[in-house]
Amino acid sequence: MKAHPKVVRTDCELECPRLDAALCARGADLVLLPDGVDPARLTNEIRDADLLLMCYTPITAQAICAARKLKGIVKYGVGIDAIDMEAARAWRVPVVNIPEYAEQTVAEGAFAILLALAKKLMPIEHAVHDQGWAWPTSRWLGYDLAGSTLGLVGVGRIGRSMARMAGAGFRMRVLGYDPNVSAASMQGAGVGKHADLREMLSRCDFVSVHCVLNDATRHLIGATELACMKSTASFINVARGAIVDESALLHALREKQIAGAGLDVYSQEPLTKSGHPLSELYTMENVILMPHLTFYTVEAMRRLEDETLERCDELLAGKRVLVKSRDPRLRAQQHGVIFPD
Repeated sequence: MKAHPKVVRTDCELECPRLDAALCARGADLVLLPDGVDPARLTNEIRDADLLLMCYTPITAQAICAARKLKGIVKYGVGIDAIDMEAARAWRVPVVNIPEYAEQTVAEGAFAILLALAKKLMPIEHAVHDQGWAWPTSRWLGYDLAGSTLGLVGVGRIGRSMARMAGAGFRMRVLGYDPNVSAASMQGAGVGKHADLREMLSRCDFVSVHCVLNDATRHLIGATELACMKSTASFINVARGAIVDESALLHALREKQIAGAGLDVYSQEPLTKSGHPLSELYTMENVILMPHLTFYTVEAMRRLEDETLERCDELLAGKRVLVKSRDPRLRAQQHGVIFPD
């Protein structure tokens, strides 16, 4: 590692004190940039940077082109849809993410949302808080999970963790839609594979999204798919907002085409109470809103910071960076990377 490499970390609202301290202890000149940083400022800061760490901030072709000293881009998280991967490959800038740090954590968060929707925990708590008590009227009738059906859109690591909790833990029937996962693999995880997304949706009492965002999955669930769901079903998304046509979801909730929704992700973040395309969600008692925090636990953040530092050390030392993800966009890289298999 050369003396005083410059490291830029965007999205500094996501506190990573151990990571930041370790980078500084290694002699790095660390620059922290906020969420929503002006693209021109970002481009200027990474122009002479050795390393870029990002989480949500878009990394454009223009920014990558300007960063002539950049040894690599580390996504301290999973999804890489905010990075112009074509430009990174063209300029031979390795990109790596941290794919395994919160698989169980995010699944736990999604299942907590599912439980809260089934038992109407949020509106009941609000009623008790506001009125002091809630009598057992039909407004508060919840649903048993045992014997109900959960549909997974995406049956990767997080989806399989969700399936384990639902099936073995709560005796739910679990179905899955994922063109990239075989029926045999799903069966081994206790999931029944469905090749037809709409047909699967029609059978489910709960639907939980766990696929990556790419060109094939953008707006994978739109008005037609939502119309296939039962009017008593609930929808959960902890993956990426743009996997869903959010205007169609808002309409489905408004018209009571589905019973409820639990959301941790949105195409436009942060969500706000006014001036946002989804601001109306705040007025709906059958909707649980999370601020993209299902990953955020003590244990997951420790894993995230530790592995991010490992990838930074590799890049700053001029070594090939270890890419653990099986995302084909990352696997297509040929410069400065190494794969575990």
